[in-house]
Amino acid sequence: MKTTLGISTLLFASLAIAADVPPPEVQIAGAVLAAPAELREGAAVIGYNPHGAQVKIREGKNEMICLASDPAKTAFNVACYHKDLEPFMARGRELTAQKLTGAKRTETRFKEIEEGKLAMPREPRTLYVLTGTSFDPATGKVEGSYLRWVIYVPFATPQSTGLSTKASDGAPWLMSPGTAGAHIMINPPKPKM
Repeated sequence: MKTTLGISTLLFASLAIAADVPPPEVQIAGAVLAAPAELREGAAVIGYNPHGAQVKIREGKNEMICLASDPAKTAFNVACYHKDLEPFMARGRELTAQKLTGAKRTETRFKEIEEGKLAMPREPRTLYVLTGTSFDPATGKVEGSYLRWVIYVPFATPQSTGLSTKASDGAPWLMSPGTAGAHIMINPPKPKM
């Protein structure tokens, strides 16, 4: 009897997850919004299957990869990036699945880059991130949308870029200077509420 109840509970939980995962076309429509308009149609998309696992839901025709918003989270958060960043991004997804987040995840990836365990492109590559409170697939609009750019420039320094390391809304600034994970942050001014 215990086994039957356990299987029933797992099946119910699986169905509950499946009900909350948007169909692939909705995930794709939201995911590509982070990319520049001319790259959206040909971007590969990594989304979620009916069980909530991340899978490729659309093959790409250009060098852009987009990540669909996690259906398990209430906020809308998508990202698009050049395919050369995929090892770095995939490692981030692995660490998140292992419950390693925030600064610890960042430190782990940067350490692995410096140790030669994780590939990072030698040329600058951009990550586009779009966040918001919700996405309406009928209109294609993101409520409370906020777009920011992260340009990975390995080993960049304030001297080589002319940028400050102080965070700034509306002006570029440099994070992790002098490391393999050095990157320029560009945060447009946040909308006034």
